[in-house]
Amino acid sequence: MTDPYEILGIQRTADESAIRAAYRKLAKKHHPDVNPGQPNAAAKFGEISAAHELLSDKDKRARFDRGEIDAAGHDVPPRRPYYRDTPGQDRYEPAGGFSQEDLEAFFARQFGQAGRRSDWGASGQPRSGRDMQYSLTVSFVDAASGTTRRLELPDGKTLDVRIPPGTEDGHVLRLRGQGGPGFNGAPAGDALIEITVAPDPRFHRDGDDIVTDVPVSLKEAVLGTSLEVPTIHGSVRLSIPPGSGTGTRLRLRGKGIRQGHQFVRLQVVLPPGDEPELAAFLKTWTPKGTATPRDEP
Repeated sequence: MTDPYEILGIQRTADESAIRAAYRKLAKKHHPDVNPGQPNAAAKFGEISAAHELLSDKDKRARFDRGEIDAAGHDVPPRRPYYRDTPGQDRYEPAGGFSQEDLEAFFARQFGQAGRRSDWGASGQPRSGRDMQYSLTVSFVDAASGTTRRLELPDGKTLDVRIPPGTEDGHVLRLRGQGGPGFNGAPAGDALIEITVAPDPRFHRDGDDIVTDVPVSLKEAVLGTSLEVPTIHGSVRLSIPPGSGTGTRLRLRGKGIRQGHQFVRLQVVLPPGDEPELAAFLKTWTPKGTATPRDEP
């Protein structure tokens, strides 16, 4: 895995909002659901997610910046310190060893002085576990209708995350007690899961309503027809009334998010090739009225 900053395309000084914005932009672009048939999409998306997971965790990011862990989150073996015994001769400490000064500094950092409470709860006082931050990308349909997704954690454990119907892009779900462990009998922290909703070319969300653009031919628009229309609940058949034009909105009641509706917006598409008979008819056709589409209503 390469540098997570390079993967997300951000500076090393980027703040949390910049990291989140870069991840969401790349996740929407490279999510496998919006790149069907591209074998490298899943690997690219996994690389982006791993980079975001590391940099969105303050502790992991700080350790990576200090060179204590690599981009995959694995510990980097410390360099063996050396001391100068005689001029021109450098000698190394034994592997894994500490000097007396190192040990004293270590215990001073961890336990403080005069029984000061440490981050490890050494004083015996209870301390709640840390909240852990994760990210999860779901499809538009799953976010709109609700589902349960399994999230694999860096330590190999899994969480079953329930996505409520109508979940919006950027929403954070809290799973209580699924974060870091507590100390001395205190409760565990929570898992905070930020949801990224992958775009779907078929649907556009407007509150709890959904808008879908459906192309129709000139003949279908003039004479009317019946056709299949996709919804988040599955395809349904919709009647197109005669005389429909581009921009005509037809409502599918109850087919939106929660109690919302779906609106089908028609787009009239002209024939792709030459239609001499249609051209000849239009030359002799006189529409009723004198108004044009460019006239003000």
